Amino acid sequence: MNKNNLLLETIKTLRAHNIKVSKKKGQHFLVSSNLLKREIDYSEIQSSDTVLEIGAGLGTLTKVLAEKAKKVFAIEMDHKLLQVLKDKLSIFNNVEIISGDALKLEFPPTQKIVSNIPYSISSPLTFKILSAKYERAVLTYQLEFAERLIAKPGTKNYGRITVGVYYKAEVKLLERIPRTAFYPPPKVESAMVMLKPKPPPFAPLNEKTFFEIVRFLFMHPNKKAKHGVRYYLKSKNNKDFKLTNLEPLSKILEKRVRYLTPSEINKIADILISEYE
Repeated sequence: MNKNNLLLETIKTLRAHNIKVSKKKGQHFLVSSNLLKREIDYSEIQSSDTVLEIGAGLGTLTKVLAEKAKKVFAIEMDHKLLQVLKDKLSIFNNVEIISGDALKLEFPPTQKIVSNIPYSISSPLTFKILSAKYERAVLTYQLEFAERLIAKPGTKNYGRITVGVYYKAEVKLLERIPRTAFYPPPKVESAMVMLKPKPPPFAPLNEKTFFEIVRFLFMHPNKKAKHGVRYYLKSKNNKDFKLTNLEPLSKILEKRVRYLTPSEINKIADILISEYE
């Protein structure tokens, strides 16, 4: 099916079910058959794979996944779209449609995660995916967000999500996607990204605390790291904190947060854990 046919089918389906596209929910439906094919190719779906799709929409991607995989779990929370999915995918006995919020649901066991995800939940959903068990994830993001995943320290896109991805996964920007690949076209370009789990590059004394400190530091990415440390300890009601306790990290603490490498953040976290926990 070429792009024009897929676009016409999408518009026809939306009209038939009286569905108005929600900008608030970030609904943009894939209408490029070539991009759809490449997304499947990047995913390397095997006949033995269980696949998770988040935000199944009109089932365009779901249908192709079902033709390739052993089992497909398709999550969707929009009630009108759920009815479309049930109608379109009724011919498949290997698709399980899950109604609910992907951020609140427990992910089913899966090998692959393949999704054109709602851009409005990109950050929290990515953190949830990073904590899940999977072999490969191929995801479509807003281009600006995708660039944050691969950013280097000191660049404008470097932030909390960058550190989280660096710690948990290998990340690769597969290709940029024009606005015209979706209906209705989003206001921004998109990008397809691959995530593959990897062993952590360092071992925090406490992983949960490490990520909590990352969150506090990047609340003010342009301030010096010592300010983020103060905010963190204040949240713990620690009144005994003195920067002299962190003398081994004096040079690191004077750096602005945006310039800290993930390993430097881990050094800060480990000292704080050993001193104050």
